[in-house]
Amino acid sequence: MTEDAQVDDELLTIGAFAARARLSAKALRLYDRLGLLAPAHVDELSGYRYYRADQVERARLVALLRQLDMPLARIADVVEADGSEAADRLAAYWADVETRVAGQRTLAEYLRGRLSGRSSEMYGKFVVETVEVPEQVVITQSRHTLTDELPAWIDASLDRLLPAAGECGGVAAAPYVVYHSEVSMESDGPAETCVPVADEAAAREWAERQGRAWDTKVRVEPAQRLAYTRITKAQVAAPQIGAAFEAVEQWIAARGLEQAGPCREVYFADWAAAGPQDAVCDVAFPVR
Repeated sequence: MTEDAQVDDELLTIGAFAARARLSAKALRLYDRLGLLAPAHVDELSGYRYYRADQVERARLVALLRQLDMPLARIADVVEADGSEAADRLAAYWADVETRVAGQRTLAEYLRGRLSGRSSEMYGKFVVETVEVPEQVVITQSRHTLTDELPAWIDASLDRLLPAAGECGGVAAAPYVVYHSEVSMESDGPAETCVPVADEAAAREWAERQGRAWDTKVRVEPAQRLAYTRITKAQVAAPQIGAAFEAVEQWIAARGLEQAGPCREVYFADWAAAGPQDAVCDVAFPVR
């Protein structure tokens, strides 16, 4: 029997299956190795792979998803799901792609301006304003973290602090993240998540019950003036958010002001409900 012949009514050799799926045998071997499409049968003596005809649709789907540059783990999630669930998983992935691309587009525009000596034009796209912020009691958690770990840590920390604010008189203002030192792929901060609350005494009682968990603290943030610019969800992603911070820094220097504390991101909008071009965050520096 040749490799291109059918083994029986149910199974096809890898060559015959590849022809039906319009893929190469090399691609099918790769999908098998990656755990995305296993043969229906492997001959113990010859090592030949055999497939069922009803695996053709999955093979074509895997190939198409790979053309979207979808990570292998997410391809597996999609192909293992049924019907509308698979479609929903693909839609969620593509929403992430569009958010990333929108952010990369902003970054590319910024870098073109920087490389061509037109940085001032790029900074001019960010409108910088000031706001007076009253004294605030905040419950906080801190952590040394690198850039790739930062979004997950912020989400997890706020998921702990926001419900806890209910025990501290309620949330009194938008939550924010303070960067006490640079956070990048090489520098790990620390960063501090902060949720303003209404009742200082209740907050201190709550923090005492937490002990050392999550480096939880309560502190009083003094009244201060912030210089800030408002950015979209797409612009929040690193590294393009750096352009917004630099724009605020340049604005501060141009007006003869001084930075009076570490930079921060103030999250005033519902992140999950926001689209890539919706304003969600203020990047800010305390100034005097």
